[in-house]
Amino acid sequence: MNKVLSSLILISTLAYGTYTKQDRIHDMHDMANAMNLIQSGFFYNNYDTISQGVESLSDAIERVRPPLEEVEETDMMARYMNNKTRMTRKVVKKINQKGLTILQRYKNGDSTQAVQAYTKILGQCMKCHRETRNW
Repeated sequence: MNKVLSSLILISTLAYGTYTKQDRIHDMHDMANAMNLIQSGFFYNNYDTISQGVESLSDAIERVRPPLEEVEETDMMARYMNNKTRMTRKVVKKINQKGLTILQRYKNGDSTQAVQAYTKILGQCMKCHRETRNW
């Protein structure tokens, strides 16, 4: 039993550690698609579509982390510049909070506030892109 548990932990650790830039690009595409789904829900006045988009966005944002090549960087200054984990955690938290706000406000009939929460999510996306990509 202990061997099985140990092997499962090892496999999950290896899977977590092999996050690449391609994985991050894939997750960014997933987040963009989720944002488009939320927006479509607003346009078509469809709560289920908005809910699916928020759920998809939350799932995708939780997967995003530094790729393996940034984690294994040996140059201390480059590692410091690439390590934006604190900022990323704050952005993830704010996006998840605003996603819940979208669902609550829209369900209560306040679509204007729901769209404003969507806009704030876009602001968090741009904040991260400015920090990591120097946009």
